[in-house]
Formats: sequence, structure tokens, C-alpha cells
Amino acid sequence: MNMQDAIESTQRSLEQIITTSKGLSPELIKWKPAEDKWSVMEVLVHMDEALPYWLDEITRLLDKPGTEWGRGLQDEKRLAALASAGQRSLHEVLASLEQIIQRVEQVLGPITSDQLQQESPSRNPRFGTKPLSFVIQHLVVDHANSHDKQIKRNIEQFNTAK
Repeated sequence: MNMQDAIESTQRSLEQIITTSKGLSPELIKWKPAEDKWSVMEVLVHMDEALPYWLDEITRLLDKPGTEWGRGLQDEKRLAALASAGQRSLHEVLASLEQIIQRVEQVLGPITSDQLQQESPSRNPRFGTKPLSFVIQHLVVDHANSHDKQIKRNIEQFNTAK
């Protein structure tokens, strides 16, 4: 794993999310493509909570290699962030995501290739024991990219439905 590529990919995804979301109407921001799908705002507040969570987990694993990492889908802070989507302003969430762009480099930038190989067990049995590189790639880089695509899908589906 090339850390500079991981940093740039994550930052690019966040920048695209911010740029894409800035000009959206309030109706589109709150629109859900289906009952079991997230609105753009729910995706945004999720990213605003999840990325700092995973950056904190990475920092903790760097300080204490080999300790358990992760959480389940029913994590209280994760669910509270989603529940707050209706109370948060788009401007506030996007400003927070801007701050996360800078934090990505601060946390990931100093990581060495030896640290990337350090393995730790996940609290989620689905993952088992993984190297730090997996946590970064799967839960930061790929996570940001997949939600960027999700927001764009929501916009396409909204435009098709209207």
C-alpha cells in the first residue's frame, strides 16, 4: 500500500463529495431513493462521524498494535449521527468534512511500511485479524470512495424520479 496514494484517494473522494453536495436542493438532500436507503444528508453525516472514528482507531492501533479494532453496525455513536441528519445544516456538515480532509494527511502521512503490516484482531468476526493496511484501505479509502458513488447514484435516481 502506498500511503500517499491512499491519502490522495481519500481526500479526492471527500472533495468530490463536498463539491457534488454544495449546490443540491434541500429536497434532493433529504430524498431517499428507497425506504432502506440513505439520503444524501444521511450519507454526509455518516461520513462526518465514520471517518474521524476510523482515523481515531488507526491512531490507537499505531499506539497499541495488536489491540482489537472496529465496531458493529449498531454502534450508538454511528446510529446517533444518522439520527441527527435532520437537525444538521448542509453548510455545517460540509465544513466538518473539509476539516477531515486535512486530518487524513495528519494521521496517515507518518505511517511507515512496517506499521502497515502490524496485525490486530477486529471486534467484527467477519474481518478476523488484519494488518493496519486493511483498516486504512477498506474503512477509510474504499469507504470514502463508495459513499462518493452513493451520493452520485442518489442524484441520478432523484433526477430520474422527478
